[in-house]
Amino acid sequence: MIKPLLHIIKLLPFRRKKFYGFIRTTTGCNPSNLEIFEQAMIHKSAMLKNSKTHKYINNERLEYLGDAILGSIVAEVLYIYFPHKNEGFLTKTRSRIVNRSLLNSIALEMDLHKWVKTQSLLDVSQTSILGDALEALIGAVYLDKGYARCKQFVQEKILNQYIDLQRIAREDNNFKSLLIEWGQKNKKSVNFITEELHSYTDSETTTKFKSKALINEELLGEGEGHSKKEAQQNAAHQALDKIEAE
Repeated sequence: MIKPLLHIIKLLPFRRKKFYGFIRTTTGCNPSNLEIFEQAMIHKSAMLKNSKTHKYINNERLEYLGDAILGSIVAEVLYIYFPHKNEGFLTKTRSRIVNRSLLNSIALEMDLHKWVKTQSLLDVSQTSILGDALEALIGAVYLDKGYARCKQFVQEKILNQYIDLQRIAREDNNFKSLLIEWGQKNKKSVNFITEELHSYTDSETTTKFKSKALINEELLGEGEGHSKKEAQQNAAHQALDKIEAE
């Protein structure tokens, strides 16, 4: 098994050989189809033409698949890890784990930024590109090695290394929900005004959202994000910090 593997590695060009080693170390498995892992690293802004099919490829389809696989694996892990918790708790905890912001930070620690291909002029650590690539990588492992091996990768290389299930279970970081509950308790109105922002480059259009948290029509928090939900959460977080400081 070792000799054929070394033979394959020797045949690869230098950069592909390094990428092979990166995938092997990161996922814990030897890729059989390296091309699918390379595709997982191609953001839509830098999509390439497949030399065999002559079709342009990017990682969006793999991201879609990986998102579903990750959600399934995390749901099973939480179901077993918290045998006495109800569906609401499990759903909320899963949403915290598959949260785009957390996936972005995990992908950054895994050094995916060194391999992602993008033409975006933005710092990829400040976008959802890395989190998308991580989901695409999960999709690639699933297609290349099957569900059982993919589950092992997610558990051993992602959940065990980067996520403290007990800490996440204790946290309630739904800041918007907390702010609304505070408003109801203190008989104050809580409203959010959210606008969509666009920035343009030669290669792509980037969409962000900016939200304002109003307490009794007074501006108390502002936040930005790559989704309406993220922007409102950030605005609510700022508002709660000001309330606690008073």
